[in-house]
Amino acid sequence: MMFLLDTNVISEVRKADRCNAGVASWLASVNDADLFISVVVTGEVRRGIERLRRRDSHQAKILERWLEDVVTSYADRILPIDGRVADVWGRLGAVRPIPVIAGLLAATARVHDMTLVTRNAPDVEGLGVPVLNPFEA
Repeated sequence: MMFLLDTNVISEVRKADRCNAGVASWLASVNDADLFISVVVTGEVRRGIERLRRRDSHQAKILERWLEDVVTSYADRILPIDGRVADVWGRLGAVRPIPVIAGLLAATARVHDMTLVTRNAPDVEGLGVPVLNPFEA
């Protein structure tokens, strides 16, 4: 089984010793090779870093190095938004309103036959995409 990780899961892992117990336990139970992220996740993290840079450049640099490490470690497991994903996203959005990022992640998971791992499960439930919330596990 393959999993697409949302930004909130990747960010939780960064907390190390303070990581949510359910997230830590779930991650320990899966093979790293089965974990993927989307370019949407890297973009969302980048946006957060750039916003932070305006008020705390030191912390922004720390997070930037962390993002570089994430991109390096997921190198061949970072999925793009392509025509198929865009088409599915448009179809999912016609079912009911969905936050843009959640919708793009759900569409990516559906196209690649993955389970979406997110704290925001209610945003995508009922769309025919398998969802796992390890924060409640």
